[in-house]
Amino acid sequence: MMSRTFLSPLLAASLLIACAAVAAPPTTRGSLIYDGIPGRPLDSAETLDAYLSARQATPLGFTPKAQLLIVTRFGETDQLHLVDHPLGERRQITFIGEPITQGAFSPDPNRNAFFYQRDAGGDGNTQIYYQHIGDPAARRLTDGKSMNGGAVWSNSGREIAFFTTARDGSSYDIDIVDPESGALPHLAVTGDAAAWYALDWSADDRKLLVQRHVSSQEDYLYIVDLGNGQKREVDSSPSKVAIYGAKFSRDGTGVYILSDRDGDNAKVRYINIFTGDKIDISGRSPWDVERFALSNDGHYLAYVANEGGLGKLNLVDLRTHQDLTPPRLPFTGVIDSLSFDRDGKRLAFGLSAANQPRDAYVLDIEANRLDAWTSSEAGPLDRNKFIVPHLSQFPTFDRTDGKSRQIPVYIYEPASPGPHPVLLVLHDAPDSEFRPAFDPWIQYVVKELGYAVVAPNIRGSSGYGKSFSSLDKGMLREDAVKDVGALLVWLGLDTRFDAKHVVVSGGYLALATLVNYGDRLRGAVDFAGITDFIGLMSTSAPYLQGEARAEFGDERDTDMRAYLRRISPLTGADRISRPLLEVHGKNDPRVPMSQSDELANRLRSRGATVWYLKAVDEGHSFGKRQNLDAYYHAFAEFLESVR
Repeated sequence: MMSRTFLSPLLAASLLIACAAVAAPPTTRGSLIYDGIPGRPLDSAETLDAYLSARQATPLGFTPKAQLLIVTRFGETDQLHLVDHPLGERRQITFIGEPITQGAFSPDPNRNAFFYQRDAGGDGNTQIYYQHIGDPAARRLTDGKSMNGGAVWSNSGREIAFFTTARDGSSYDIDIVDPESGALPHLAVTGDAAAWYALDWSADDRKLLVQRHVSSQEDYLYIVDLGNGQKREVDSSPSKVAIYGAKFSRDGTGVYILSDRDGDNAKVRYINIFTGDKIDISGRSPWDVERFALSNDGHYLAYVANEGGLGKLNLVDLRTHQDLTPPRLPFTGVIDSLSFDRDGKRLAFGLSAANQPRDAYVLDIEANRLDAWTSSEAGPLDRNKFIVPHLSQFPTFDRTDGKSRQIPVYIYEPASPGPHPVLLVLHDAPDSEFRPAFDPWIQYVVKELGYAVVAPNIRGSSGYGKSFSSLDKGMLREDAVKDVGALLVWLGLDTRFDAKHVVVSGGYLALATLVNYGDRLRGAVDFAGITDFIGLMSTSAPYLQGEARAEFGDERDTDMRAYLRRISPLTGADRISRPLLEVHGKNDPRVPMSQSDELANRLRSRGATVWYLKAVDEGHSFGKRQNLDAYYHAFAEFLESVR
């Protein structure tokens, strides 16, 4: 049983009186609704704005003209830009009001055109658009109302394969479209409630490599013949396997697969589809490989190993079967977005660190030279003064191999002497991981507000092997919350931290911590967290419900339904007595805003303090700068109010 400590009646009463004094009526400012948030100004508002003015750049791949396509923000939202050479001018090519995070140019140099993906107001119904350079507007290729994505160009650059829920609103199919023809997309793979993704085209564009994603721990890989529609499974397994990526070999004889098929960690292997022979590409490192890329000519394969949250770039010459030694990176950090150019001679990737915004870098393989292609601004601030976290561990409640299980945790400490108040940052997406990448908000909290930021990777996190990520599945969900309880005990024993001034932030985990360990907290910040698992299964978008059941448990099972009801924060709302800041987007398809509404109403009916920030033009995350700025300003005000 999880510990349940209640406030004394006198203290609880004093908190209720205090909250009544600061309650504020709802006010609307543009697309934002401030409900119960006091109107007092933030003393360091201009300083916070300086931090939030930082921006980053993410490379999406090369164009046939050897330009680099990147996404970055110069206005309100992230948009696509082109860069011609190292540290060249960033030329914007999309100008719309919604953020763009994915796009790619046709490999056909005669088209000089690209697709991009976006939704409207964060509603999750992503559409695919096609545009020629020089055209004033893009043309929508999808139906405008279903969810679409995962678009992949054919090698000829004439067709795009993508997943879609257009047929019935819940099944994932794979469609193909020729954007120049004007014809509607045609069905290539009839899917089901699992998520089907197109990963790659064969060299002759006659076959597709597709993934059937059931859950974070169960995937299947198929080769689909586009001529007759027949599917052939690749590397079938008697047990569940997670697949994180796959590519056809350029000679058509095999497939490169990133999966946890043969061990606890994700590895890259080559499988000959005719003989079944397998070759281990990424070796036997104890770390997960998190991404890989294959050059178009099949000469090189690059992959990134996640070593305790930091990325290590690896390069393999597939012709000579040798591991190459890339040049030393300018700093150690998080690597993402791997892609080769058309000729396979250059590799682009994104690189960031706690004190360095993400930028695009390009490795010239033959010269073994690394160049920065973008240099993003950290606002008006000196990045040399940013705080770099250190990685530590704390013992949790259970044991493994006869010893207390250790949980990794990143700690950002102010330069001033302690003890420091603590902001506990809990990542909340299933099988995600806190990484020490650039986050100007965390830098502000540490440097300007004097908080220590503590970010654990509790059980269930990715990056530490499939055994660790499975420790919070189904009826083990509460064990992740118990990890947070153990962390709170550990903080209380360390003189660097003021254990009487701890605030927790996140989603469901933050709310569950508030329910179960509220006596150790000053308050909590919840961003679109699940408050009612039973209600979630029936109110989230239909195409998300199957994956939610695979991750959290099937509420149609009597025992699981009772368990999910018991651990839902809404069930334990009567045990919440500390102040809460809730933040939610109205168009959230994953966790409907009604979840936060219901919890806020339940708490307020008991006189509890609830600040509630709503954005009518956002979804499960915020993508517009004015909304993000408002969120962080409210967050900063909340931290000051509970200090």
